[in-house]
Amino acid sequence: MPIAIYALALAAFAVGSAEFVISGILPPLAEDLAVSIPVAGLLVSAYAIGVAVGGPVLTVFTSRFSQRNVLIGLMIVFSIAQVLCAIAPDYGLLLAARLLSAAAHGVFFGAGNVVVVGLVPPERRGAAFSLFISGITVANLLGLPGGSAIGLHFGWRVPFLAVAALGAIAAVVLFLKLPRDKRQEGDRHATFGEQVRELRHQEVWLSYLTITFVMIGALAFGTFQVPIMLNVTRLHPDIIPIYLLVGGIGSMLGIYLGGRGTDWKPMPTLLTVLLLQALLYFTMLFAMHDKVWMTVNLLGTSILGFAFSTPLQARVIAAAHSAPNLASSLISTAFNIGIAGGAFIGAMLLSAGVSYADIPAVGVVTSLCAAGTASLSWWLERRGSAAATSEA
Repeated sequence: MPIAIYALALAAFAVGSAEFVISGILPPLAEDLAVSIPVAGLLVSAYAIGVAVGGPVLTVFTSRFSQRNVLIGLMIVFSIAQVLCAIAPDYGLLLAARLLSAAAHGVFFGAGNVVVVGLVPPERRGAAFSLFISGITVANLLGLPGGSAIGLHFGWRVPFLAVAALGAIAAVVLFLKLPRDKRQEGDRHATFGEQVRELRHQEVWLSYLTITFVMIGALAFGTFQVPIMLNVTRLHPDIIPIYLLVGGIGSMLGIYLGGRGTDWKPMPTLLTVLLLQALLYFTMLFAMHDKVWMTVNLLGTSILGFAFSTPLQARVIAAAHSAPNLASSLISTAFNIGIAGGAFIGAMLLSAGVSYADIPAVGVVTSLCAAGTASLSWWLERRGSAAATSEA
């Protein structure tokens, strides 16, 4: 595998850590800024909205430039945003800094997906996507529990400084290891209208919808997993990072299995993952009351929560091959619409008096909806292929 993909994975780790770390430091952050935990949780929704809206808009303006230079510039902006988060004196300025970080995040994964496609042959793209996305899973493995532990012991501002340092290192590594673009000065770039027309394929927009459904369930639980562990599972605060580490290990296994499944049979892999995910969110309703079963269930949901992404991302890139930048950035948009929706729904349910113990029920419903949209997309694809064969 080209070393440039490892460099991209490092950058993805920094970006992923910035997104995930907020969930692990919600209690001390909320206390210091004098806001409730549900209000602090809206920082997750705001970040996701920033990715969802800012990513595609900025992608349209940056797609004509060298993607190598775009990625390096984004990591510099990203690092500055983390420093601003660390020194923010109040909730409003922290929110603004998170939005700046989110805009860089949205463009980063769109540009990164395009670069990955150009670095490996088609038969190795599943494995390459998995390696790139593994930066996010390692962030879930180390960034979330590590940031939580740092925040609990040294204050919630310190994890942002640590992430800023990671972003700066990633920018340097990308500068040194990412090959220069092969595009020539006179190469024609697809117009905005041409790029939008590439999104008409049902494999593209139904994949976006599937991603959104999955992430709503994942973040309704994930945003408030630390308060759930404190209030329902009755864990001591000092061992919560260990449970978050278990979830991170599951995410690593999930992204690996998702990549292997993508290179084997992507749609059967995807549907199996989504149905098992619905089952495990259901068992989470009972498992969270026991420390051992909570560990097992958390591992399982983390595996499945990351195994679904590679088949869908590869499906979108293949279907929208003439407009990979916009299509890739909208993958992040779909993820973050779901993230924003999940964090918002979780916050609203808790504010309305719903128990922490009932939050996983959201994941049961959304995983089944995701399985339905994925099944519809696969059926339409096979019907279209059969019709084309008959006409030929």
